[in-house]
Amino acid sequence: MLYDLTARAVEITRGSNTRVLVNDRFDIARAAGAGGVHLTAQSLPADVVRNICGPDFLIGVSTHSLAEARAAHAADADFVVFGPIFDTESKRAFGEPQGLDKLREITSALGEFPVIAIGGITCENFASCIAAGASGIAGISMFERLGQ
Repeated sequence: MLYDLTARAVEITRGSNTRVLVNDRFDIARAAGAGGVHLTAQSLPADVVRNICGPDFLIGVSTHSLAEARAAHAADADFVVFGPIFDTESKRAFGEPQGLDKLREITSALGEFPVIAIGGITCENFASCIAAGASGIAGISMFERLGQ
């Protein structure tokens, strides 16, 4: 089912600048022709996936600390997703909100390496994440609310 969904998404986006990334399953992503994978703390390390999938396969890694972000960068990830920045029910299992100061610390320490902010991102606070140095944002409830 995940393979079929991914293959359909890849087909829909073919010819555009959109790259489909699959959460945690690089095998499904690669088999379906997706552009990359988003790895979790329980996934294979980014350098292992890079060795299997090659340089053009986009690899993002979820991180919750500066040490994890640095490790992902050193392991040849293309970007990290850092958070949770703000409180949100969907990210409470990953600990207390990191906040904008911690986001700023991560983006400053990693320089030009892309950091995507996640966790409690809304239309009202996303600009503060960008101001803190995030290259972009990821959200669930923000986009759910926009669709209503």
